[in-house]
Amino acid sequence: MDRRDFARVIVTGAAGFIGAAVSRRLLDDSVTVLGIDNLNDYYDVRLKEARLKPLNTSPDFEFARVDVADMTSLRDLVFEFDPDVIVHLAAQAGVRYSLENPHAYVKSNIEGFLNVLELCRELQRRSESRFKKLVYASSSSVYGASADVPYRVSATADQPVSLYAASKRSNELMAYAYSSAFGIESVGLRFFTVYGPYGRPDMAYFKFANMLVRGQSIPVFNGGKMERDFTYVDDIVNGVTASMGYVFSSESTVKHRVFNLGNSKPVNLMEFIDCLEGELIKKGLVQTAGKRDFLPMQTGDVPQTYADIGESSRELGFFPVTDIQSGLASFVDWFHSYYPNAI
Repeated sequence: MDRRDFARVIVTGAAGFIGAAVSRRLLDDSVTVLGIDNLNDYYDVRLKEARLKPLNTSPDFEFARVDVADMTSLRDLVFEFDPDVIVHLAAQAGVRYSLENPHAYVKSNIEGFLNVLELCRELQRRSESRFKKLVYASSSSVYGASADVPYRVSATADQPVSLYAASKRSNELMAYAYSSAFGIESVGLRFFTVYGPYGRPDMAYFKFANMLVRGQSIPVFNGGKMERDFTYVDDIVNGVTASMGYVFSSESTVKHRVFNLGNSKPVNLMEFIDCLEGELIKKGLVQTAGKRDFLPMQTGDVPQTYADIGESSRELGFFPVTDIQSGLASFVDWFHSYYPNAI
């Protein structure tokens, strides 16, 4: 299946960072999109609305404010729209927040995902249904604190260090079970530290930008001995859309795959902060280098993430092209335009 084989796509979490970017790409490709999101207040709803604003100008985009944990409302939307593909990106995000509010993760990430799987099952049963595939978001956090890098999809992932990670690994197992029992084609994507314009304010790079422009000290955990496989959002979108067209082998007894989507070039946290600060200085948002406050490792955090993307490159044609400086420059340009009075 390639892009010409799907004309109607549901994107859950469409007001989210990645969901909105995926929706924009699909609309650019003349795909009809139903975006679903509950617009919760985990972070500023105005940012979510800003992401939706350009989508709502397209005649091929429809938005529904619905929680994926609300099965009745979700079922009505899904059956009426009759998608070729469901791209399930809705989830309660945040590693550390999962330690504070665990019930939100069970409701959204477990119950909500089960609802989506059940609807895929019902769609597949209908002889007149267009439905072909489920693509869903997993996370690099499923690898836990493993020191065996780069992270390979074949590696054991049964020691999560946060409930968020446990919920995402549970999603993979649930999707496998539904593929095995009911023949549902599904592709899970382990995202690695996605960043870029319209990103999530709870992510470190976004917090750092806010702190730097305000002259606040930057908290640097684990004494700065951290590396992240920062992956630009446009590269992630390429991987998501490629996954929608993934063709399973006729010999596959269970049509379920998991892929890593990462830049595969980990960046030291200190280098990342310096690069971000440099871009903010270029824009005149920061005048001089700020102070770093070195702190111990946070609970639920890991010292390094590093994606092995060999399988993603071979089978999805996934090749990230955005280097960290270019990506941060794009983020800072957006940051300045979205927050014109930042300084």
